[in-house]
Amino acid sequence: MSVGAGSRALRRGRVSLPGCFYLVTTLSASRAPLFADFHDARCVVRALHSVAPQAQTMAYVLMPDHLHWLLRLGEATNLSALVGLVKRRASKWINRDSPSPKRVWAAGFHDHALRKEEDLGAVARYIVLNPVRAGLVKSWRQYSHWDAMWLPLPGAADNRER
Repeated sequence: MSVGAGSRALRRGRVSLPGCFYLVTTLSASRAPLFADFHDARCVVRALHSVAPQAQTMAYVLMPDHLHWLLRLGEATNLSALVGLVKRRASKWINRDSPSPKRVWAAGFHDHALRKEEDLGAVARYIVLNPVRAGLVKSWRQYSHWDAMWLPLPGAADNRER
Protein backbone atom coordinates (compact mmCIF):
# COMPACT_ATOMS: atom_id res chain seq x y z
CA MET A 1 0.00 0.00 0.00
CA SER A 2 1.40 3.39 -0.94
CA VAL A 3 1.67 6.27 1.52
CA GLY A 4 -1.20 8.08 -0.20
CA ALA A 5 -3.42 4.99 -0.09
CA GLY A 6 -2.69 4.48 3.61
CA SER A 7 -3.52 8.09 4.35
CA ARG A 8 -6.81 7.78 2.45
CA ALA A 9 -7.66 4.61 4.38
CA LEU A 10 -7.24 6.50 7.67
CA ARG A 11 -9.81 9.08 6.51
CA ARG A 12 -12.41 6.49 5.53
CA GLY A 13 -15.36 6.81 7.90
CA ARG A 14 -13.93 9.82 9.77
CA VAL A 15 -16.62 12.06 11.23
CA SER A 16 -16.13 15.41 12.99
CA LEU A 17 -18.69 15.81 15.76
CA PRO A 18 -18.67 19.08 17.72
CA GLY A 19 -18.25 18.47 21.44
CA CYS A 20 -16.98 14.93 20.89
CA PHE A 21 -13.75 13.72 22.51
CA TYR A 22 -11.06 12.34 20.21
CA LEU A 23 -7.71 10.65 20.74
CA VAL A 24 -5.47 11.66 17.85
CA THR A 25 -2.13 10.03 17.09
CA THR A 26 0.17 11.39 14.42
CA LEU A 27 3.73 10.44 13.49
CA SER A 28 6.84 12.36 12.58
CA ALA A 29 8.09 11.98 9.02
CA SER A 30 9.76 8.56 8.63
CA ARG A 31 9.29 8.08 12.42
CA ALA A 32 12.43 10.19 12.88
CA PRO A 33 12.98 11.28 16.52
CA LEU A 34 12.57 14.96 15.60
CA PHE A 35 10.85 15.88 18.84
CA ALA A 36 13.78 14.73 20.96
CA ASP A 37 15.07 18.20 20.05
CA PHE A 38 13.73 20.56 22.74
CA HIS A 39 13.14 23.48 20.34
CA ASP A 40 11.22 21.33 17.86
CA ALA A 41 9.15 19.77 20.64
CA ARG A 42 8.20 23.17 22.07
CA CYS A 43 7.13 24.35 18.59
CA VAL A 44 4.65 21.45 18.47
CA VAL A 45 3.40 22.25 21.98
CA ARG A 46 2.96 25.89 20.97
CA ALA A 47 0.98 24.77 17.90
CA LEU A 48 -1.33 22.68 20.11
CA HIS A 49 -1.98 25.68 22.36
CA SER A 50 -2.59 27.92 19.34
CA VAL A 51 -5.76 26.06 18.34
CA ALA A 52 -7.49 26.54 21.71
CA PRO A 53 -10.47 28.35 20.15
CA GLN A 54 -11.18 25.35 17.88
CA ALA A 55 -10.53 22.54 20.38
CA GLN A 56 -10.09 21.99 24.08
CA THR A 57 -6.95 20.01 24.84
CA MET A 58 -7.63 17.49 27.59
CA ALA A 59 -4.17 15.85 27.55
CA TYR A 60 -1.22 15.29 25.26
CA VAL A 61 2.24 13.79 25.17
CA LEU A 62 4.81 14.48 22.51
CA MET A 63 7.08 11.48 22.14
CA PRO A 64 10.33 11.68 20.13
CA ASP A 65 8.58 10.43 16.98
CA HIS A 66 4.84 10.88 17.52
CA LEU A 67 2.09 12.83 19.24
CA HIS A 68 -0.87 11.58 21.29
CA TRP A 69 -3.52 14.26 21.75
CA LEU A 70 -6.81 13.96 23.62
CA LEU A 71 -9.12 16.79 22.65
CA ARG A 72 -12.71 17.94 22.66
CA LEU A 73 -13.68 19.25 19.26
CA GLY A 74 -15.18 22.74 19.18
CA GLU A 75 -18.25 23.94 17.32
CA ALA A 76 -17.96 24.18 13.54
CA THR A 77 -14.49 22.58 13.62
CA ASN A 78 -13.41 19.82 11.27
CA LEU A 79 -11.03 17.31 12.88
CA SER A 80 -8.90 16.85 9.75
CA ALA A 81 -8.59 20.60 9.24
CA LEU A 82 -7.66 21.07 12.91
CA VAL A 83 -4.91 18.43 12.86
CA GLY A 84 -3.66 19.86 9.56
CA LEU A 85 -3.50 23.33 11.10
CA VAL A 86 -1.45 22.07 14.07
CA LYS A 87 0.92 20.24 11.73
CA ARG A 88 1.35 23.25 9.42
CA ARG A 89 2.00 25.67 12.29
CA ALA A 90 4.45 23.34 14.01
CA SER A 91 6.31 22.73 10.73
CA LYS A 92 6.49 26.45 10.01
CA TRP A 93 7.83 27.28 13.47
CA ILE A 94 10.31 24.37 13.49
CA ASN A 95 11.68 25.38 10.09
CA ARG A 96 11.45 29.17 10.58
CA ASP A 97 15.20 29.81 10.99
CA SER A 98 16.48 26.65 9.33
CA PRO A 99 18.75 27.03 6.26
CA SER A 100 17.53 23.60 5.10
CA PRO A 101 13.87 22.99 6.02
CA LYS A 102 12.94 19.45 7.00
CA ARG A 103 9.78 17.46 6.55
CA VAL A 104 8.25 17.21 10.02
CA TRP A 105 5.12 15.05 9.79
CA ALA A 106 4.05 11.83 8.14
CA ALA A 107 0.89 12.06 6.07
CA GLY A 108 -2.41 11.52 7.85
CA PHE A 109 -3.24 10.67 11.44
CA HIS A 110 -5.18 8.11 13.42
CA ASP A 111 -8.20 9.17 15.44
CA HIS A 112 -10.49 7.41 17.87
CA ALA A 113 -13.74 8.99 19.06
CA LEU A 114 -14.41 8.26 22.73
CA ARG A 115 -17.91 7.04 23.32
CA LYS A 116 -18.16 7.70 27.03
CA GLU A 117 -16.88 10.68 28.97
CA GLU A 118 -15.85 8.39 31.83
CA ASP A 119 -13.16 6.91 29.54
CA LEU A 120 -11.29 10.24 29.62
CA GLY A 121 -9.29 9.47 32.77
CA ALA A 122 -8.09 6.11 31.46
CA VAL A 123 -7.10 7.60 28.10
CA ALA A 124 -5.34 10.54 29.78
CA ARG A 125 -3.39 8.09 32.01
CA TYR A 126 -2.39 6.12 28.91
CA ILE A 127 -1.17 9.33 27.26
CA VAL A 128 0.75 10.74 30.23
CA LEU A 129 2.41 7.41 31.06
CA ASN A 130 3.58 6.79 27.49
CA PRO A 131 7.17 8.00 28.13
CA VAL A 132 7.41 5.68 31.17
CA ARG A 133 6.21 2.66 29.19
CA ALA A 134 8.66 3.53 26.39
CA GLY A 135 11.55 3.59 28.90
CA LEU A 136 12.39 7.24 28.26
CA VAL A 137 11.95 8.18 31.93
CA LYS A 138 11.29 6.39 35.20
CA SER A 139 8.59 8.82 36.31
CA TRP A 140 6.05 10.81 34.31
CA ARG A 141 7.25 13.85 36.28
CA GLN A 142 10.64 13.66 34.53
CA TYR A 143 9.20 14.13 31.04
CA SER A 144 8.91 17.67 29.67
CA HIS A 145 6.48 17.41 26.77
CA TRP A 146 3.09 16.53 28.21
CA ASP A 147 0.13 18.22 29.83
CA ALA A 148 -3.31 17.31 31.12
CA MET A 149 -6.27 19.33 32.34
CA TRP A 150 -6.15 17.32 35.54
CA LEU A 151 -3.63 14.96 37.04
CA PRO A 152 -5.18 11.65 36.01
CA LEU A 153 -2.83 9.40 37.94
CA PRO A 154 -4.09 7.36 40.88
CA GLY A 155 -1.66 7.79 43.79
CA ALA A 156 0.49 10.75 42.71
CA ALA A 157 3.70 8.96 43.75
CA ASP A 158 2.84 5.88 41.70
CA ASN A 159 4.32 5.55 38.19
CA ARG A 160 2.79 2.20 37.29
CA GLU A 161 -0.26 1.84 35.09
CA ARG A 162 -3.38 0.56 36.77
